[in-house]
Amino acid sequence: MAKVTTLHLQEMKRKKEKISMVTAYDYSQAVLVERAGIEAILVGDSLSMTMLGNPGTVNLTTDEMIHHIRPVVKGAPTPLVVGDMVFGSYNESIPQAVASANRLMKEGGCEAVKLEGGRPDVVKAIVEAGIPVQGHLGLTPQTASMLGGFKVQGKGFDAAKRILDEAKAIEDAGAFSIVVECVPETLGQAISEALAIPVIGIGAGRFCDGQVLVFHDMLGLFSQFLPKFVKQYAQIGDEIVGALGRFKNEVRDGGFPEEKHTFGGLSAEEIKKLG
Repeated sequence: MAKVTTLHLQEMKRKKEKISMVTAYDYSQAVLVERAGIEAILVGDSLSMTMLGNPGTVNLTTDEMIHHIRPVVKGAPTPLVVGDMVFGSYNESIPQAVASANRLMKEGGCEAVKLEGGRPDVVKAIVEAGIPVQGHLGLTPQTASMLGGFKVQGKGFDAAKRILDEAKAIEDAGAFSIVVECVPETLGQAISEALAIPVIGIGAGRFCDGQVLVFHDMLGLFSQFLPKFVKQYAQIGDEIVGALGRFKNEVRDGGFPEEKHTFGGLSAEEIKKLG
């Protein structure tokens, strides 16, 4: 498969081809995503929880994000790699936002950045700096406390209209795509039909231009909570725990290592002469 670009994703929307996107946070995960042929990778701030054990996304720093983007870029040369702008890296001023986006691109090596919220002024400035931007509307985890917690957004008329208007403004500001999270299916469909750019849904229904899921959620690697919109395609976490348990038992009873896992060398008689 040829290298995926922002233009490639936009062409997929025009052809009505669905876009697949997943998160990845290190080299080994990225290699697997590459092998699967997924079109896009989000190095998401969810790594704050899945990889660093924080209670939420707010704790994550730009330095930590860059640290995780680098190996993903190395492990997945084909998908479009999008770096997530962390909380506090773009909400103070537009110059701060542009500087933070520059860091993700220059130091991390990603090909686009994603930022949460209806801030077309920030999107426009980053795009004018030569950096592709993916928007993120609906449930925005970095500011979930202002939205009443982690719950469905846009259920009422006024709230739905606000999100749709924000999506149009983000598109007008130059974003190449928008992630829409945790909204009613009818609103996800309306946004997808209203915009010329790809709308990637996560809990936004069946009619978005593509779907994104968190690597650890879809593979059963993160057990603290599971959103309703997640489909688990495997339970790798349970398999890993089982394998580790078998290893422990074999070490304890002498079943591992077997002779085939050892190396030959001096005979027992020759070893005796060493001492």
